[in-house]
Amino acid sequence: MSAMSGPTAAARIHGMDKAVAFTAAPLLVIVYASARFLDGLDGERGPGPAWTTGHLAFLAALLLFVPVLLELRRLAGRGPFATVTAVVGLVGAVCSVVQISVDLVVGALAADHEAMRGMFAGVRSVPGVDVVVYLVGPVLLYLGLLVLYCHLAVVRAVPVWRAVAVVLAVLVSLLGLDALPAVGLLLYAGLAHPRRGISPAAARG
Repeated sequence: MSAMSGPTAAARIHGMDKAVAFTAAPLLVIVYASARFLDGLDGERGPGPAWTTGHLAFLAALLLFVPVLLELRRLAGRGPFATVTAVVGLVGAVCSVVQISVDLVVGALAADHEAMRGMFAGVRSVPGVDVVVYLVGPVLLYLGLLVLYCHLAVVRAVPVWRAVAVVLAVLVSLLGLDALPAVGLLLYAGLAHPRRGISPAAARG
């Protein structure tokens, strides 16, 4: 009979899935940043394979940030503060998913860059879309990650250097999309391989 069976096996597999999300999400941000750089070598971005590949990678990263935020909430004790912060981050993830989905659709439908520009102008002219989907909404994802990681660092559930890396990633992201390579690397430093740095016992204490 196997030594790992029943609930124990399920718990370990579930834990492995969460660890994969912590590591893969920042790596996929780096993939997006790399594809974006290659896409811009000719002086304009999209449409084309690099545009689509990069945006699909970023979409996958955003979806993986959902279990990351939920796990951080669990480690932070599932209290009202952790719950509200996680919800803020999840709202940001949803807004970012909408934005990337629009980018993918426009990239698929547009014949050239000028056509893309016109389509984007039409989307962003819809009242509220520019603010919610492009300006304010996506920032909430980074804000949720930042606050949860700082909280975990304060209660010594994660090393301070991990929280510092996440804080730096958020600050660097304010510089714009050209800073995404650095953002991805900093997020990888802060988030990847959580089993090596996160202490659930400390968080619950």
